[in-house]
Amino acid sequence: MAEPILLNLPPRDPRETLYRRLENAPHEHVEALLATYDILQGLHDRGVLELVKGALGSGDKVLQILVDAGNTPEVIRGIRNLMILARMLDGIEPELLEGLERAMPEALAEAKKPQPPGFLQLLKKLFSRDTRRVMATMVYVLESLGKSLGSRKPG
Repeated sequence: MAEPILLNLPPRDPRETLYRRLENAPHEHVEALLATYDILQGLHDRGVLELVKGALGSGDKVLQILVDAGNTPEVIRGIRNLMILARMLDGIEPELLEGLERAMPEALAEAKKPQPPGFLQLLKKLFSRDTRRVMATMVYVLESLGKSLGSRKPG
């Protein structure tokens, strides 16, 4: 009867493939590496790397300073207000803001004209359908804001 042939392979280092890739990286990615070196040099020249290195070395102290600074009523109120503004902006259709973006340069150009519009011209614009629509929107906003101010409890 034949005896089995034992196959003894030397143990393979799983990191060997990674080492080979690392050795070839400078040749394969020379432009990206040079750009990265330029960025690092710029950060070093401006002291950013030193700042980051110092922050990492005293990470707990920096974190405690940030927590202390952020734990004030003003900062908490500011963060709450930013969240409310974000929700408010979320409720506005982008087309409306795009319309405002298009209207602003036109309105500013009209305002910069050497001769301002006359009183009758202003009245005509004031009573136009489009102007009344915007004024009605603003009146509704003011009315709602007034209601919320009136319902606040003194405190």
